[in-house]
Amino acid sequence: QVQLVESGGGLVQAGGSLRLSCAASGRTFSRTAMGWFRQAPGKEREFVASLRWSTGLTVHADSVKGRFTISRDMAQNTVYLQMNSLKPEDTAVYYCAVSTIYFTSYSQPGSYVYWGQGTQVTVSS
Repeated sequence: QVQLVESGGGLVQAGGSLRLSCAASGRTFSRTAMGWFRQAPGKEREFVASLRWSTGLTVHADSVKGRFTISRDMAQNTVYLQMNSLKPEDTAVYYCAVSTIYFTSYSQPGSYVYWGQGTQVTVSS
């Protein structure tokens, strides 16, 4: 089992920044990738960014490319999502997730086994 605890969400004005954190514990040695997803009310869960653990290779969704950055602190077993130039359409519950299987792509929710509880991000116009 892997436990994930997210933090850093909140209310911010459009154009502002937030940094989300996701601390992992438990059987993290089985981790192959970590990702961030978001879900707005009435919408499906949407891929935001992923990080392949062995190589550090990152992928960002087109909708956030150039504004959001996924990164990690291996010593702290934590993944971050730095969000800049936030827009009202970024408003959602943000989830981090862990995969334990090797895939060519980590952009689908089905690629992940463990999920955090989510943290709310609200961007006001």
